[in-house]
Parts: sequence; structure tokens; C-alpha cells
Amino acid sequence: MSDYSSRAPAVATAVALPATVYLIAMGAFALGMASYVTAGLMPLIAGAFSVSVAMAAQLVTAFTLAYGLGSPLVVALLPARAQRPGLLGALGVFVLANGASALAGDFAGLLLWRAVAGVGAGVYLALGIAAAAGVAAAPQRGKAIAVIMGGMAGGTVLGVPLSLLLAQQLGWTAALWLVASLGALALAGLLWQLPVLPEVAATSLRRKLALLADGQVLAILLVSLLAAIASLGMYTFIAPLLAWSAQGTAISATPFLWAWGVGGIAGSVLVGPWADKVRPPKLTLFILLLLALALCALPLAAGWSAWLMLAPIVLWGAAGWALQVPQNQQLLDARARQGDGNLAIALNESALYLGSAIGAAMGGLLLLLDWPAWLLAAGAAVVAAMAVLLQLALWRKRAQ
Repeated sequence: MSDYSSRAPAVATAVALPATVYLIAMGAFALGMASYVTAGLMPLIAGAFSVSVAMAAQLVTAFTLAYGLGSPLVVALLPARAQRPGLLGALGVFVLANGASALAGDFAGLLLWRAVAGVGAGVYLALGIAAAAGVAAAPQRGKAIAVIMGGMAGGTVLGVPLSLLLAQQLGWTAALWLVASLGALALAGLLWQLPVLPEVAATSLRRKLALLADGQVLAILLVSLLAAIASLGMYTFIAPLLAWSAQGTAISATPFLWAWGVGGIAGSVLVGPWADKVRPPKLTLFILLLLALALCALPLAAGWSAWLMLAPIVLWGAAGWALQVPQNQQLLDARARQGDGNLAIALNESALYLGSAIGAAMGGLLLLLDWPAWLLAAGAAVVAAMAVLLQLALWRKRAQ
């Protein structure tokens, strides 16, 4: 189930996870902040560089495109013996790029450094998940992956509001310095604590690209893509759905965004123990059912009262974040013999970002066509149901 050829001996699940896992999660916390904080800083950055907000929004595009497209390429080119230096190097690049972003003298330079930060973030997360699974004992690998995803969720839910508050008091660069500082702390800890990782099997680039012809991997990635279209795509349109539900009454989206994020943290934490007890395909199916149920309940709750939406939003956030734990487990398991599970994870992250972009584009088109906002949630539920059906077919096929 891991990239690494040597297996940790089975121990009682009561044994604590290695400190290395929590240090990797600290880096993931900084990644979670960096992935979303720029969107909140856009008005301040637009004013600082005298550009439009629409132009400032391209900083998010640069980060996400580099993350989704650049990181799998770097992971594919990484030598088999470079897992430990690759992990440390990726985090170092991420830290330096965020510091350089804060020091950028013009918008073009800032745009470039956000792209570099995106590549570093994507490579670090892919290698970090594989490393966490490798250093943890066999019965705790699901829990280790859950800790990393919990770090990402915590960075989004807790770190982003904190960094935006800091930016309001000290300027937009303070938020990026905070991200860089947390990443630097994680890097210092990993330089001290990260053990020499067992080597993965040396694989040529041509054999690594053969991963794209692995039907099992492609099916897992398609499930992630559909789930991201439904979950991350719909996240973009919480505010329009609230406006439709409130029928003209002013209502802040902040409590609902917090509810989604708190659900995400809870889901990342709670899925850990179950990930080591329930087979990943079955757990994925169960989580997808919860996601579809939450998205189905969302427009029904919105039709009664905006505040009734809080319950399905919490469940939606929990399911959306928890899902990637068994998904990454399945990918590591599927490519264990080939030794390129970290590349599969990088492709999974790309699928998530692509799904988010597709979902946002489809929702935006429906709004331009003056479709009611409740149909966005209903459409997201349909896509989630498609993911359920696909996962059910995969589960039945593997059970045969």
C-alpha cells in the first residue's frame, strides 16, 4: 500500500504515529493556507500593484495550474533515490517562493513566484503522503494519510482567516510571510526528524508514463474528478445559494464557509481510524454516499431556511475532505509493485484541481443562463451520484 518496498512490522494500533508524520502535516497546513489565502488578498494586491481584481485573480490561476500540471511532471522525473531530498527540496522551494512573493517588486514577478510555489506545494504533498504512509506502521497508514489531509484542512479553515486578519493589520505581504514561516518551521523539523526513506524501485520515465494506461488507476482518478466537480465546484457557489435561500435578506456567507471547513477538519480526523479497519474501496463508497446525501439535502434545506443548510454543509465538508484518504490508499496499493504511487497521488491532486475548475465553470455557465441557484446544488448531487455508481461498479468488479 506504500511506495516503499520494505514494510513496517505490524504493531498494535495504539502505538503513536511517528513525529515525522506530524511535521509533514505542519507543512501541509502551510500548503492549505497558500492554496486559498491569495483569493482573500486579491483586493489588497490589486491596490498595491495598480491592477484590476480580475488580473489579481490570475495569481490563483498561476498557483493552481502549476500545482495541478507541473507537480506530476516533477514527481515523474524525480530519481528513485531522491525521495527524501525531493520532499525536503519541494518544501524548501515552497518556502522560498512564498518569501519571494512577499518581496516581489512588480506583478509579473509575483505571478511567477506564485507558480513556483504551486509546483513546490504539489510535489511536497504527493511525496509527503507517500512518506507518511512509508514511515508509519502498516496498521496505521490510513491514519497517517488522514493526519496529512487534516493538516491541509486545518490550514484552509484556521490558517486562512488568521492570515487574512494579519494582512488587514500589517499588509498583504504579512500573510505570505506567515505561510513561509510555518513552512520553514516544518522544514527545520523534517531536516532533523525525517529518516532515510526506503528506496523505491528504480523506474524509467517511459514505465512511469505507463501508469496512464493502468485502468484501475484511471478509474480511481475519475472518481476523484467527479467528486471534485461536485464538492469543490459547488463550494464556489455557496454565496449564490444563500442569496437564493434568503430571498433578498442580507446574510453573511462566513458562518457557512466555517461550517464547511470545520466539517472538513472533522472528516479528516474521524476517517483515520476507519481507514485502517475498512477496505479503501468500501470506505470510498460509503463516503461518496454521504457526499451525495449531503448535496441532495442542500437545496431542500435551502428551500426552507438558509440556516437549515448548516447541517448538510458540515456533512458535505466532512465527506469531501475525508474522501481523499481512502482514495490515496487505493492509489498507493494499486502501484505498490511498480513503485510509483507518489506519481499516482500527484495525478490525483491534479484531478482534484481540474474537477474544481470544471465545477466552477459549469456552475458559472448555469448562472449566466439565469438558472436558479438551487439547481447548482441539485446538479452537484447528480455528479456525486455518478461517482457513487462508478465506485460501486469498481467495488463489485474487485469483489469478483
